[in-house]
Amino acid sequence: MGESKIRLAIVHDYLIQMGGAERLIAALVSAFPDAPIYTSATDYEGLKAFPALVDRDIRNSWMQHLPGIRRHFKALFPIYPFAFRSFSPVDADVVLVSSSGFSKWIRVTDSSKTVCYCYTPPRFFWYPDDYLEREIKSPTLRKTAAAFLRLLRDWDYQCAQKMDRFIAVSRYIQRRITDCYGRESTLIYPPVNVDRFSADAKFGDYYLVLARLVGYRRIDVAVRAFNQLGEKLVIVGDGPDRAQLQAMAGPSISFLGRVSDQEAKHYLENCRALIFPGLEDFGTVSLEALAAGRPVIAYGAGIALETLEPSVTAVLFDEQTPESLAEAVQRSQKLSWDSQTIRGKVLSFSRERFLQEMKDYVEGLYGQSSTRRVAAEEKAGRREAQVL
Repeated sequence: MGESKIRLAIVHDYLIQMGGAERLIAALVSAFPDAPIYTSATDYEGLKAFPALVDRDIRNSWMQHLPGIRRHFKALFPIYPFAFRSFSPVDADVVLVSSSGFSKWIRVTDSSKTVCYCYTPPRFFWYPDDYLEREIKSPTLRKTAAAFLRLLRDWDYQCAQKMDRFIAVSRYIQRRITDCYGRESTLIYPPVNVDRFSADAKFGDYYLVLARLVGYRRIDVAVRAFNQLGEKLVIVGDGPDRAQLQAMAGPSISFLGRVSDQEAKHYLENCRALIFPGLEDFGTVSLEALAAGRPVIAYGAGIALETLEPSVTAVLFDEQTPESLAEAVQRSQKLSWDSQTIRGKVLSFSRERFLQEMKDYVEGLYGQSSTRRVAAEEKAGRREAQVL
């Protein structure tokens, strides 16, 4: 794919937590190598996980200089809006706002077209109940926090109305964009590096969880289910819930913490099935499991209903309970799985497909941006003539 001459700028919430969104940004810069990346703060050591992002033009806000920003970046969420507002207006043909948080607060010039690639409307103030219950124990503080989150939600809505277009990562998120913002959106699924995985390995003797250990991932459901089953479960990943999960885990469950990409690939390619108990917006890891020829045992909601095919690539369970998941695991053991058939179902999610769809979309916006830029320049010229 040739390099584009469009002046694109990318805005991203933060480059501190390296995950699927950051992998997507790394893919984008291969198509738009000159695009500057505006973000609140960057973990340059962690950035090495995505070589395509190293040595790029990354423009951080003043938050980059805050002590402990890498450790406490989530706790600082009240100040992110001000960090993005502190940038001078971004001047580009197209400004791509990659967001599950506050990057929509960015300012742009009148001639710039904006498109928000939305992973989800921010969960903690559009769907705050779980967040408040999990993070704030004091009822008084919870009430105060709820009022503040309502204020942030109102601001987020206003910023969303200033976006020219929305792209959603899934049909599930398309519905959320409509519910939260009253906006229509285009569906462009994120990329999956299908070629990175092989489906040739034999099925192993363990089930796998590969995720950050945070509440909404519902790893607790998997731990309790496998305590009941006594089957071998390997949990790869780290996060604030790790100690609590380890305390409830029985002898058949092992925690490996954070591992390298190569090690994660090995565990995916050699597992019996991936356990996917959360309500996910997209969930790249479930599609990576398919690329490795492994079935997914997933909660039947969100992205799972769009990308997984019961009895062909997955077994779905109806309730986020240990009993429902355990029953799904037992059902999966009675089915015959074909690794190559499973892998074939995910080939349409390739990186090349994503980049072509994004390039076509940006070029379409560029035509509108050019018209807007000419109009803005003519307007500025008229003002200058009036002054003279």
